[in-house]
Amino acid sequence: MDPRTPCLIGIAQRTIREQPGPEPLDLWESVARAAADDARLPVGWLDSIQIVHTDSWQYDAPVGRLAERLGATPRHQVYSKVSGTAPQLLIGAAAAGIAAGELESALVTGAEALATRRAYRKAGEHAPWSHAADPRPPYGWERPPHPSALAHGLFLPVHTYPIMETARRAAVGLAIQDEMRERARIMAPMTEVAAANPYAWRRVARTPDELLDRFVGWPYTRSTVAVLEVDQAAAVVLASSRLADRLGVPQDRRVYLRGWAYAEDTWEVAARPALGSSPAVAAAARAAFERAGLGLDDMHALDVYSCFAIALRQACDAIGLDPLDPRGLTVTGGLPYAGGPASDYVLHSTATMAGLLRAQSGHGLVTGVGMHLTKHTYAVWSSEPGGRLGGATPVHTAEEVPVVASYSGVGKVAGYTVAHGPGGAAEKGFLVVEVPGGRAYAVVEEADLLAEAEERELVGREVRVATDGKVNVASW
Repeated sequence: MDPRTPCLIGIAQRTIREQPGPEPLDLWESVARAAADDARLPVGWLDSIQIVHTDSWQYDAPVGRLAERLGATPRHQVYSKVSGTAPQLLIGAAAAGIAAGELESALVTGAEALATRRAYRKAGEHAPWSHAADPRPPYGWERPPHPSALAHGLFLPVHTYPIMETARRAAVGLAIQDEMRERARIMAPMTEVAAANPYAWRRVARTPDELLDRFVGWPYTRSTVAVLEVDQAAAVVLASSRLADRLGVPQDRRVYLRGWAYAEDTWEVAARPALGSSPAVAAAARAAFERAGLGLDDMHALDVYSCFAIALRQACDAIGLDPLDPRGLTVTGGLPYAGGPASDYVLHSTATMAGLLRAQSGHGLVTGVGMHLTKHTYAVWSSEPGGRLGGATPVHTAEEVPVVASYSGVGKVAGYTVAHGPGGAAEKGFLVVEVPGGRAYAVVEEADLLAEAEERELVGREVRVATDGKVNVASW
């Protein structure tokens, strides 16, 4: 074996349930030290420290503050942008640096303390955390939302993802109630995995009927979407095989990145050629498996990114995976049950997969999703070295359908959702409408129309759109 072959040799996770809990810097330090201990690596030997963006707090110098806490002087330091694919991009870059002989070791970590932030807010207090950035930097978007999406108030994933779900529902011919029941059947087994995961946020097995509770972004219910406000942290340590030998890491505690790939759909939901499906997912999976020299049938375990059901369904559609496959769709319990710590989840799924592959040899697939089903990572991990790494160059980029900012006239609904407030009442409808020259966003505000939208399929239906030049309003 090439002595530069990268392997994952250290893992750590933490979940804090007592609030208020530690701040993110404390969590980073805790899991970093634990992962380094698991790797038998003195923290001062780290060549690279990379941190996934945290939504909980904006530090003045996040990587520098962690390095100072650890007493490390890494020559390579990275703090990511916001994205559910960020952990795999950092891991992939670290592995590439090790394979090229540029690094011997790398720490990738991330943490959120959003449950603690919420506890402070409820108490009317500010989080008393350290080293605040001053001035506070802009939010870590790679790209801000489209001006038309912002004008219509459509930028939260809990509203964009169900638009794509309704488009897929209509495309495959599912009735409204059938989609809900199928979704609950797919996700109930995930709650059983979470119940057995000591790091899961919601450790309760639930029946399909119990998941059909109050709506948030119709047709999604509160119990079938990612739980964001969690206090969780994870870290992994990668090293060259040469360093792993020097540290005395046994072969059965080394896990290898056999191959991975990155792909992109359009950044805007309305711009997506097909709202309910993703050729980018198919391309990412195909490239990752080809680089790994393995296929879906070779996988002993799977963790498919599950922030919303449409992410699971598009993945299953694209790679030919039965959503009720006996291997299961998750090793953690998924983002709605194990926890969805902002951009950080894939660190948890990767650490859990690595632990599983240590315990039983084999191969595992870990996927990631970023933004509004825009970015996709597929990574094949194995107890056996081999394959070729791949990288972050997109293996697919989608061609955009033009977004028409202002429109008056007749259009046809391509996808839609109804936003529900904290009390459960329907508040506002969001539509993507096919119009001459492209697609437009529109809102629905009349209560009787919102009720009808939840009872009858709107996708494919003609609606009237009026505009004030900024906001388009649909009716029928």
